[in-house]
Amino acid sequence: MATETCVLGGGCFWCLDASYRLVAGVEQVVCGYAGGHDPAPRYEAVCRGTTGHAEVVELTYDPSVVGFRDLLTIFFALHDPTTLNRQGNDVGTQYRSVIFTLNEAQAEQAQEMIAQMEGDYSAPIVTEVTPLEAFHPAEEYHQDYFTKNPGNAYCQFLIPPKRHKLAQRFADRLKE
Repeated sequence: MATETCVLGGGCFWCLDASYRLVAGVEQVVCGYAGGHDPAPRYEAVCRGTTGHAEVVELTYDPSVVGFRDLLTIFFALHDPTTLNRQGNDVGTQYRSVIFTLNEAQAEQAQEMIAQMEGDYSAPIVTEVTPLEAFHPAEEYHQDYFTKNPGNAYCQFLIPPKRHKLAQRFADRLKE
């Protein structure tokens, strides 16, 4: 099986991580950081906004099961791409909406999708599309955080509605 990779940032990485783990064809989800200047970012510095990094997920997927465009469709459904440097109460550049592309084909597909969706929102889409320079995996305790910390109040408040939306809109794309 040949897999492909993409890197997406749409607010807190715990939310995207917990949602994409349910998608058929997604083989691996890794929370991490991208888009900043610190060569060894750590969570506390990223949260302070001093590294320039965004919280992201790196998805490894089987393109014969789920395509990049499908993953982007889900991405745009799971967060608000019209809010600059924030998702809900999470505010700062680390929560920006961003697609880090690994090749020209991903960049073209992302730009095309954004252009097609512009009329679907009452405000402009602010999602950045930029080449990935480096992906830095987050600390181990962030990986699959929702599963490991089901009682966390933040997770209980934000993640179940996203998973519910995922199940309603993309039931045919979920793992059995």
